[in-house]
Amino acid sequence: MACTTILVGRKASYDGSTLIARNEDSANGEFNPKRLVVVKPEDQPRVYKSVLSHVTVELPDNPMQYTSVPNADLREGIWGEAGVNEANVAMSATETLTSNERVLGADPMVELQKAQGKEGDADYKPEVPGGIGEEDFLTLVLPYIRSAREGVERLGALLEKYGTYEMNGVAFSDVNEIWWFETVGGHHWIAKRVPDEAYVVMPNQLGIDEFDLDDAFDAQEEHMCSADLLEFIEENHLDLSVENASPFNPRDAFGSHSDADHVYNTPRAWFMERFLNPYDEVWDGKDADHRPDSNDIPWARQPERKVTV
Repeated sequence: MACTTILVGRKASYDGSTLIARNEDSANGEFNPKRLVVVKPEDQPRVYKSVLSHVTVELPDNPMQYTSVPNADLREGIWGEAGVNEANVAMSATETLTSNERVLGADPMVELQKAQGKEGDADYKPEVPGGIGEEDFLTLVLPYIRSAREGVERLGALLEKYGTYEMNGVAFSDVNEIWWFETVGGHHWIAKRVPDEAYVVMPNQLGIDEFDLDDAFDAQEEHMCSADLLEFIEENHLDLSVENASPFNPRDAFGSHSDADHVYNTPRAWFMERFLNPYDEVWDGKDADHRPDSNDIPWARQPERKVTV
């Protein structure tokens, strides 16, 4: 589960590049060996089947060449994780996220339901495939997109159709922009464009803290979401704000604020923002503006100096 993602807009980076990066941590020190491969169009499957969830997805006939970092041992699936395609679009998938019981009760995860009983018997129940997840995202999306925005649109459509069995965050970048995508429950999602002059630090926690629903359902200049997100929020009473608030805060509605977050997740965001913005606010002591266990550490922030690699 442990990963940390860093996103850097082109006006916040030293050379004007868009930067997306993620490490893959391990709480117990065990890692799956990985490979770096180039997947040519003729090697991309036209029908994809997930090892974990058994879902089958038909794929377009026009994939582009792309890089991938799959598991060396494919018995548990591809797990492509990260790559760049021939249109110079990059994708990092995924950052495991957390949610809350209200969201998961309203839109449960789409998990594999194994067959029960013996085929032919009256009480036999056939297998029901699960949704898509980290094992699948890169393979299903990266070969078919020519911009970061197209990545959001394709992954969003797949999630609405097939659902997912886990909460995830996904980064897309092209030469001009970065989009950050967060799943919400089994079938819903939100995505926000990273401001050009800002950086984002994502621990394993749903992070977007300001979301313009008007933009998402109109021009979509900086926000996109699943088609029925407004109804989903209203019908399930997920907006916890006392008064009508704009912009909407997805972190409050869809995220978690548990003791585990304060030990495992928020300290990583606090540390990185303290490193990149040491003088903007008080970080230490009883008068600190934000502490390692703060729930309101900003999702995006302008660094005090340009970010280098």
